[in-house]
Amino acid sequence: MRHLTPMQEAFCLAYVETGNASEAYRRAYPRSKSWKNNVVWNRASEMLKHGLVVVRIAELRSSSAESAKMTLETHLLDLQRLRDKADRSGKFSAAVAAEVSRGRAAGFYVERMNVNHSVSDLSDDDIRAELAALNVKAS
Repeated sequence: MRHLTPMQEAFCLAYVETGNASEAYRRAYPRSKSWKNNVVWNRASEMLKHGLVVVRIAELRSSSAESAKMTLETHLLDLQRLRDKADRSGKFSAAVAAEVSRGRAAGFYVERMNVNHSVSDLSDDDIRAELAALNVKAS
């Protein structure tokens, strides 16, 4: 069975960390730092088509997702412990705050923004101004 080269492994690790194939390629292949951006981009794109690289990136992402899940579970359990402790102490506002924090972490609360304009009624400049007012970065 074929294995990844050390540089291919470095590319996979950097890609999972950054989410940017060109940056990952530059990190894994140091001499590429002097290359033109389009050359690096082409090489990085080719790397992402390599079967063993695709499989390794999927493995790394899977383990990263599992780690994040465990972190969320631990976080929710810690908040539950704090809530219960506050409740037993009669500190009900602290208990409610901890429970609300648990709900936010679990995704039960969603922030909503109301936009009262039809996008088709606005110019590009008006849309950018509205987004800036909402503190949203426009590209």
